[in-house]
Amino acid sequence: MALRRLSTLSRRLVVAVAAVAANGCALLQLPSPPSPEPVAAPAPVEESPRPTTLFSLTDPASNVVGELQVVRARAEDTFIDLAQAYDLGYDELVEANPGIDPWLPGEGTAIVLPSRFVLPDAPRQGIVLNVATKRLFYFPKPWPGAVPVVHTFPISIGREGWATPVGRTRVTSKKKDPVWRVPASIRKEHAENGDPLPPVVPPGPDNPLGRYAMRLALPGDYLIHGTNKPAGVGMRVSHGCIRMNPEDIEWLFPQVAVGTPVQIVNQPLLLGVTGNEFVVEAHPPLEEDQARRTPALLREVEKRLAKTGRPREAIDFERLARIAADQRGFPVSIMAAGPDQDATVAQAVRVTNVASYEWFAQGADGTAAAPAAAGDAPAPGP
Repeated sequence: MALRRLSTLSRRLVVAVAAVAANGCALLQLPSPPSPEPVAAPAPVEESPRPTTLFSLTDPASNVVGELQVVRARAEDTFIDLAQAYDLGYDELVEANPGIDPWLPGEGTAIVLPSRFVLPDAPRQGIVLNVATKRLFYFPKPWPGAVPVVHTFPISIGREGWATPVGRTRVTSKKKDPVWRVPASIRKEHAENGDPLPPVVPPGPDNPLGRYAMRLALPGDYLIHGTNKPAGVGMRVSHGCIRMNPEDIEWLFPQVAVGTPVQIVNQPLLLGVTGNEFVVEAHPPLEEDQARRTPALLREVEKRLAKTGRPREAIDFERLARIAADQRGFPVSIMAAGPDQDATVAQAVRVTNVASYEWFAQGADGTAAAPAAAGDAPAPGP
């Protein structure tokens, strides 16, 4: 009897195993563990912003200063807000960030801060203005034994038809709280536009010269001056004068003596040398500028190569052509083994967003200085 029961149990086990086998071996497997949740890539560490206006010139053979930076925009930021926060020019930001709306960059958008510069090809003394880059460089005479430095600031220059002249000149006079005696040509233009001006504008919040002005020894009436419309700094919006942010000229004014040399150049293509690396910084030429500068740049590169004894293959000439065509306004290596434009941006330091809107609430003299509407420039001044 017991043997019959055991035989029956054995047959049932065989049937059960066969049924399981018929339904596939998956029924015998342990359930798979749940898939792990995807891990987000860590956000880049944001560091304190790097300097954008003062640089030591420790290597006389180098003409590249500063460091490229990237900041993430907040929802309410515009390029003018960021330009004011980091002491850069509006057009500089537009060039460095093609395809991004300067008036609504958008929350979290990575914005390149073009705070690395190739110095103009000019003697490092006094003031050097590069109208193509809309930037002023001030080279104070160093104390004996001290390391030379350069101070640099964004500027506005003369718009088309009122171009800022190039050439060598000097500061002939300085005036705090200047009176603006409006030239007849500017009064005529404003009258035709339905915005008549008085013959004389006294010092104060309505004076487009701001609180400081330095006259240049150029034919005509050209000044380096402040502004009551800081939103326009870094653009072509003046009648030929050089505008500066109020706080920048407030610092520069007491540093510069009457007689200080001033050289104004037009250099949209700049070849930089730093250590063993060649870099190129390219800007759009001024609208009226028809000069072909790329051939001259190529000749200069060849000349530098010959001087250093390096082979022509050390240079990526195709990349050089792309840099010159893209005109993004910050230095990029042209070495075959160096980082290209995208890699240069990827390697840039990520910095905290320090934009505030005090510049908007307080213009040059505590007055409102609203940015222009999209697509428009601030009204022209001196």
